[in-house]
Amino acid sequence: MSTRYLLWLALLPAVAASAAETPELKRAVGAPQAVGAAHTLRQIPEACARLEGMFTADAAQPYKFAVVRTSEQCQPRARFVDFDKAQPTEAKGWKLNDVIRVPNAACPAQQAVVRVWRMPVAQKAELDGQGQSRIYLEDAKKQAAAGKIAQIPMFAAQLNVEGTACR
Repeated sequence: MSTRYLLWLALLPAVAASAAETPELKRAVGAPQAVGAAHTLRQIPEACARLEGMFTADAAQPYKFAVVRTSEQCQPRARFVDFDKAQPTEAKGWKLNDVIRVPNAACPAQQAVVRVWRMPVAQKAELDGQGQSRIYLEDAKKQAAAGKIAQIPMFAAQLNVEGTACR
């Protein structure tokens, strides 16, 4: 075997792993955030949610992260689920949607990294004679009673704090 072929075989797992870690959305590293300043990481309008974070002065938990509902009137077309329960992987049909990196302004060697996963669902809208997608209450009740509720897309997010802590 040629050396080039052996080198390619040796690099194949690394190339496959990096391809699996390539998010659907590309974004630059965020602006450094001060300790104690709450900030929005990302909005997910279809789930009526925003991801909010804050660096803390606590060494045990240097960054707090929460999913916050954007509005009580918002009607979600997707669900945000718990990462630990969903355990999203590409093998399960999830897609790495976004990787958000936020440096700590007080400690540039430390950054919060939030990975957002998305479970896509093929939604085929049935159109009526007027070309409109309509949901009729009685039909929807019958479908729900029969357990035939249409699936909706899901999102999950995981937080990691990378780098070294400053003193």
